[in-house]
Amino acid sequence: MPDISSTNANVVVTNYKCYKKKRNQNIGVTNDDNDEKTRNGEEYREKKEIVVSMLFTMSKTTSHHQQQHSENSVVLTRTPSNVDEVSKETEDLQSITRYSHGSISLIGGRRQMKDALSVKLDLLTNYDFFGVYDGHGGSCVAHACRDLLHKVLMEVILEEDGKFEEINWAKVMMTSFYKMDKEVNRINGAEVATIGSTIVVAVVGKEEVIVANCGDSRAVLSRGGVALALSNDHKPDRPDELERIEKSGGKVINWNGHRVLGVLATSRSIEPKVTVSKRTDGDEFLILASDGLWDVVPNDVACDFTRKCLNGQIRRCKNGSEHSQNKVMKENVAAKAATLLAELAISRGSTDSISIIIV
Repeated sequence: MPDISSTNANVVVTNYKCYKKKRNQNIGVTNDDNDEKTRNGEEYREKKEIVVSMLFTMSKTTSHHQQQHSENSVVLTRTPSNVDEVSKETEDLQSITRYSHGSISLIGGRRQMKDALSVKLDLLTNYDFFGVYDGHGGSCVAHACRDLLHKVLMEVILEEDGKFEEINWAKVMMTSFYKMDKEVNRINGAEVATIGSTIVVAVVGKEEVIVANCGDSRAVLSRGGVALALSNDHKPDRPDELERIEKSGGKVINWNGHRVLGVLATSRSIEPKVTVSKRTDGDEFLILASDGLWDVVPNDVACDFTRKCLNGQIRRCKNGSEHSQNKVMKENVAAKAATLLAELAISRGSTDSISIIIV
C-alpha cells in the first residue's frame, strides 16, 4: 500500500482552483484568474492526469530529505510515446514516497465494456484516490464517475471546512455521491434514466484508509494474512436490503438470481456505505474490484493469490498457465498481480467484465 509523506496544502488549493476554473469554463462561467501560479497548476495537473489515467500503471518513487530518486513508471498500455518523460517530470513535483499500484480492466464475456477505473495520486494532502465503477445499462454513468467523482470529492472537502486533519468522511462521501448523481443527470439528462453504475472508492492516506461503496463492487484489505472486507455488497438478497426495498414499495424477484423488479442485481443507486480504517504495520495490500471478480473468487482466495503474485511465487508461463518461482518479479508487480487475478476469475467461469485495482 502507498506510504505517503506530508505535502504542502498550497498545492491542493492550487489544484482545486484549476479544477474550478476548468469546470466553470465548461458551464459558461468566466474566470479571469490567469496568474502564473494557476497556469503552472493546470500544466502540472494535465501532465499528471496523462500518466495516472492509463489502463495498467505502476508508479514507484522514493523520497529522502525532499530529494527525489525515481524509477520510470512501467506502462503496459500507454499514450503518448513520451509518457516516461512526463512521468519523471511529474514525480519531481511531488515529495511522496510510494510503492506500487496496478490495475486491469477486461471486457470478459460482455458485448460492451461498461466498467471504468480511476487512479488519482496526491489528489488531497497526504491522500491518494482509487475507484472502480461497474456500469449497467450503458457506460456513460461509469465514465462520468471516473472523470468527475474525485473532483467533486475534493470540492466538497474544501467547501466543508478545508481542514484535512478533521474530515468527517461519512458526511463528505454522502454529499459527494449525491452531488455526483446530480451532475450525471445534468450532463446526460434523460439518457441516463435506465443507466447506472456501482461505485467503490478508496482514499488512502498514511494513517487511514477510507472506503465508500454503492452497489456490489468491493474493497478487501489484506492485513496480517487475513482478508478484511472494507465494504458491504448492496445485493437485493440481503435481509436488511430486502426489507428496505419492500418498505419503499419495491419488489425483489428471484429470476436468474435475486433482482429488484426482476431486473436490477444491485439494491442501491446512490447512498454509500462508508468505512474508515486505521492503518497498521500488518497492512499488506488493498484490492478494489467489480463483481466480475468477487462473484467467483472469495475474499480470502483473492488475497492469498495476490500475496503470492506480489511475492513472486506465481507468474504466467508461456502457455498461459501459472507456476511458482522463488525470484521476486521486480517489474510492475502490482499490475501483473491484477492481471493474474483477473485471469483466475476467468478460469473460474466469470463471464462478466472484470476491473481490478491493487494498491
